[in-house]
Amino acid sequence: MNWAERCRVALRYTFAFGQGHLSTFLSSLSMLGLVLAIALLIVVLSVMNGFDREMRERILSLVPHITLYSHQPMLDWEAMRQQLVAHPEVESVSPFTQFDALFMRGADIETARGIGIVADDPASELMLASLTTRQRDSFSNREDALLLGAGIARNLGVKEGETLTLIVPGGGLTGDTGATRFEALYLAGIVETGTELDQSVALLPLSTASRLAGLGPAVSGLRISTTELFGVSRIAWELINEIPVGHYTTNWMMTHGNLYAAIQLSRDLVTILLLSIIAVAAFNVVSSLVLVVFDKQDNIAILRTLGASGGDIAWIFVLQGAMIGLVGALAGSLLGALLSQAVPVLVAGLERLLDIRFLNTDVYPVSFVPVDLVMQDVLVVAGVAVVMCLLAAVYPARRAAQLAPAAVLNQDRS
Repeated sequence: MNWAERCRVALRYTFAFGQGHLSTFLSSLSMLGLVLAIALLIVVLSVMNGFDREMRERILSLVPHITLYSHQPMLDWEAMRQQLVAHPEVESVSPFTQFDALFMRGADIETARGIGIVADDPASELMLASLTTRQRDSFSNREDALLLGAGIARNLGVKEGETLTLIVPGGGLTGDTGATRFEALYLAGIVETGTELDQSVALLPLSTASRLAGLGPAVSGLRISTTELFGVSRIAWELINEIPVGHYTTNWMMTHGNLYAAIQLSRDLVTILLLSIIAVAAFNVVSSLVLVVFDKQDNIAILRTLGASGGDIAWIFVLQGAMIGLVGALAGSLLGALLSQAVPVLVAGLERLLDIRFLNTDVYPVSFVPVDLVMQDVLVVAGVAVVMCLLAAVYPARRAAQLAPAAVLNQDRS
């Protein structure tokens, strides 16, 4: 038999061309299991990739890669900034002042971390991305301007244009144990990053924050962005060795490294789990093809008497396994890609229908279900499924090749 004849017979056993409905049913059942397993794996991988992307591109773009602190108020931060920028792996350096504070509106009180920033600094761009031009101008031009995270504003029930009372306890970096400071601030806008920062951050102009923190013209430290996200420990060590003593650094791996590692571990474990589901679907191909061999043993015997070799028979069933794998992989990949793109819409619809939030920044790092469909993952999953189906077809193919045509025909006659 040539390859065209082998493929024709395999197609007839796999799809509904005329008779042979049992073999078609068994093949369709194997394909369905494969389609569902592949689609499920692609959807879950896309969601896990989405969390990984949001962690790297959103959260780590808002959180400084490296933070430089001083044991004393940092007065010479401009000179320090120029020295740090000279490092080849440092992208930007920006000053900041931070302090713990209470925000009060009527009888409602919320705690937050006050952070003083320079509005036109590139490092602040992503924090202010959700603001309108008017809100940005108001924040830049008013010394008493305030930007609240969306979670804090929601808890206080405040809106843009209202006035809040800021309470800063005495003490802090300077060791000053003086009186608690009160300040009336104008809410210039509400910052909504969709991350956990919405629940904890309040932004003020740098000069106002330094005054409220009791630092005068000094700042709390410098926020450093680097080109090597996973080399922050090494870069921080190099930077600290280039500046005078009395300074220390922290980096994102200290504050968010466990979260990132947990996301990676969850992705790996889920991948292993769902690949095992594909393996079960491939095992179903074995049982289906064995039943097909049993159902088609008279056809196999006739083919052998017409001159087909054992190798021809074996290739027919290997081709059938390959067809099941290819069709299942293609349909599963397409279904998985479509479902993964529909996940955010489906989740948002369920949230509106049930009036609940599946993800909240009080608990989770983001407030939505992110999706990132990576073509490499689709190709790997589809390729693994096809290979498993080919391997699963080997045993039924060998069994079919070993059938004795005389015994089968004699059994049918009797």
